[in-house]
Amino acid sequence: VIITHNNNNYNNTRRSSTPTAAVVAVAAATAASERVRMALHQMFSPIITPRKIPNDHDIYYLDPYNDLPWNCSFGTREDNGIWMNRRDQPGTIMSFLVWLLIVYSGVTVTLLAQADNLPPALAIVYCTVCALSLASHAKTMFTDPGSIPQSAVPCHFHTHTNRTSTHTMCAHCQSYKPPDSHHCRICNRCISHMDHHCPWMNNCVGAGNLKHFILFLCYTWIGSAFALLIFSWNYFLCGTEDCMFSIVLVQLVRFMTMICIGALLFTSSMIMNVTYGILTGIGTIDRLKKKANDTVYLSDEEPMDLKDVFGVSGYWTWCLPIDPVFEDYDRVMGYSTPQRLLREHRSMADAAKQKNRNKMMMPMTGNGQKQQQQQQRRRNIDYDDDDDEEAASGTAQDPFRSKRSSPGRRGGYEQI
Repeated sequence: VIITHNNNNYNNTRRSSTPTAAVVAVAAATAASERVRMALHQMFSPIITPRKIPNDHDIYYLDPYNDLPWNCSFGTREDNGIWMNRRDQPGTIMSFLVWLLIVYSGVTVTLLAQADNLPPALAIVYCTVCALSLASHAKTMFTDPGSIPQSAVPCHFHTHTNRTSTHTMCAHCQSYKPPDSHHCRICNRCISHMDHHCPWMNNCVGAGNLKHFILFLCYTWIGSAFALLIFSWNYFLCGTEDCMFSIVLVQLVRFMTMICIGALLFTSSMIMNVTYGILTGIGTIDRLKKKANDTVYLSDEEPMDLKDVFGVSGYWTWCLPIDPVFEDYDRVMGYSTPQRLLREHRSMADAAKQKNRNKMMMPMTGNGQKQQQQQQRRRNIDYDDDDDEEAASGTAQDPFRSKRSSPGRRGGYEQI
């Protein structure tokens, strides 16, 4: 099936790379188990993945295989179907506290609107921001931040760049360790483009959930600033009886004001930290290491492209806590797998054949179509002249005989 580049309703697109002979040999050795796993994945949770044909900006081919585990289990191991860090109990408490404080602020604003101390429209807007903040927090917490599997191999991008001349192996995972990745001792996995481990998220922040983390910071900052503006207007500018809160609401608003001030300061510093990382291409862990060695200004990292953070599904998806669709998944994550490269090699050949077949069946337009119509009219005229000559000479053929199979006729068709 051939689709265009504008169809972005699939997950994780990437440019093709030619697999080496060693990779193909390793993947061919596991072909039997691959078929069984592919059948199971297609049966339970199929994911259609478009892949791009090299040197062509309009053609993709589909990879129906789902690389994610389909079993319903919580954890950070490779076989767990739902990513969730259960090793850090303080992180679990802190992430639950975030939910509790955001829900508390939404309930407080709702009580103010119910007591006619706040316009209902403002309460609806604030609760919507709180809902988006909670959704972003949940996506950051339960999304794989970019864990590297045991079968990871260097991708085409890293094998043809001057930046990495050697490949690194993780001493803990005993697997390939892509550039800019780090091993998290809490999650016990290597994380691609790991920025830091956030206890408030109870998860690492990496290439897989960086978008959700940024959305959480932005929505929390917007909600805190919006609440402080409402309370400031009520305290300094409003002098009517509608602005008088009850004793219970006054205590709730005071505590919420302290929460909003702390959240505003914290999210502001984190937003600046993440923005600096995107502009410089240096994560928090790498930046701290370079500062300790006084080598910050000697770094050769390039700024991160926004499409490698928010995806290529469209600008309207940037503000929604949904998984991004990357243009080149292997390049963003920094690794590939032998099975994926083998499927890519096969699907690329099938897609190229289908493309050539479509070009041969494509109708002509413009001058080519006009010339074809003129040639068809000449053929029709030739057929009429030949029929008149045969009728005059008394050698007319059987009318039921097909002209397609008549040999030697000028302008006719050859028998196939």
